[in-house]
Amino acid sequence: MYSKKTVAPEVANPNDWSPLSWKDYPVKQLPTYPNQEELEEVYNQLRDNPPLITSWEVEALKKRLADVSAGKGFLLQGGDCAESFADCKSPKIVNLLKVLMQMSFILIHEMETSVIRVGRIAGQYAKPRSSDYEIVDGEKIPNYRGDLINSITPELEQRIPDPERLLTGYNKASLTLNFLRALSNEGFADLHHPEYWELDFMQENEYYKEYEAMVNSIQKAVNFMETITPNQFNTLQKIDVYTSHEGLNLWYDSAQTQRVPRRQGWYNLSAHMVWLGNRTRDLDGAHVEYLRGIRNPIGIKMGPNYDMDHTLKLIERLNPIHEQGKIVLITRFGEDQVEEGLPDLIKQIKHEGMPVVWSCDPMHGNTFATDDNIKTRNFDAIISEIRKTFAIHRDQGSYLGGVHLELTGDNVTECVGGAKGLHEGELHENYETYCDPRLNYQQSLELAFLIAKEWNESYK
Repeated sequence: MYSKKTVAPEVANPNDWSPLSWKDYPVKQLPTYPNQEELEEVYNQLRDNPPLITSWEVEALKKRLADVSAGKGFLLQGGDCAESFADCKSPKIVNLLKVLMQMSFILIHEMETSVIRVGRIAGQYAKPRSSDYEIVDGEKIPNYRGDLINSITPELEQRIPDPERLLTGYNKASLTLNFLRALSNEGFADLHHPEYWELDFMQENEYYKEYEAMVNSIQKAVNFMETITPNQFNTLQKIDVYTSHEGLNLWYDSAQTQRVPRRQGWYNLSAHMVWLGNRTRDLDGAHVEYLRGIRNPIGIKMGPNYDMDHTLKLIERLNPIHEQGKIVLITRFGEDQVEEGLPDLIKQIKHEGMPVVWSCDPMHGNTFATDDNIKTRNFDAIISEIRKTFAIHRDQGSYLGGVHLELTGDNVTECVGGAKGLHEGELHENYETYCDPRLNYQQSLELAFLIAKEWNESYK
């Protein structure tokens, strides 16, 4: 059994690690750049750029995640499957912040607990692929791996990995973060002005009256508190939003990994949290080598193909001192396999005394293709996996402290189902995603009410 003894965080990172030590290990899901000299030049430019976030923010998130691992609070992580450079526009950013904010208000109001908002935003520009190549018009060309690496345009030259895209990704992330900070700090989330976060097409949804009642309840509470005290509550006008992306392109992440004054260890200052995907979890692989050396919270995606011994060793490798708030286990079994795979995992993690935040990704295990070969997900399957996951944690005496969702604030037609009853024949109407299908605005808010209901049944 692994020791439960904790050690000062300063000793977490061994001396044999550096931001580039991953280069000595086998690397998956990272194609070879044909021009190594250009890659090194871009890497050095990126390394010298100002950081996108601060170590204080990273530590603040880790502290809040430590509370969640102790059963205090809830993690709402969501956003695009793969951000595109072209979508770095104010309406897209506003809509995603709006849906994350509104979902969090629903959860807070219904569950009466704090909610941490973590967006898949400002860096989610790279995607793993099951195949290196695809056939287009009889020609074999590299697969699209996200705007950080190549172009979605199905032409050979556009699919060659381009180092300049690393700098473009940094610039787009910087613009996105700047706008996010402005919105979240200056009135956009002001509870005195709910018209700023009013629903549009949600009004046709069966949950609209419940949402409207919730808004009225919040307004009454705010008015009451400000009636009995002479002070206005500044915290009612600001919200915290953290960023995250999959730690996939190690050139991008390692270039922005730095030491900071008066703190021990290294920080990835491109995002507050990074996660390890299902395809890059090799103990002796480059991605694990990189992630073991950073102080950021780390997510680990766990699918039905996991090996128990490997999983325990992986968690120990990434968090040898059992630091609270460091590891978020994101389970993604699918509704048909979660009851078989999850209980033993929970039992063993508890037995080993490993502190983790348990989160449910109900999206990736429930993807299918229609008869017209359109990739989609069914809302009923998504909520089914969430319900089963809550039930399993409840039975195991464990705490499900979060959800990990691919969603958008736009009125897309990518996932079937929901109260509006979107069906497969409607998918073509506004199918925008570059990779995996996302919940739209209405489906996301509906899901927030259902998540709160399941949480209340499990923990109240």
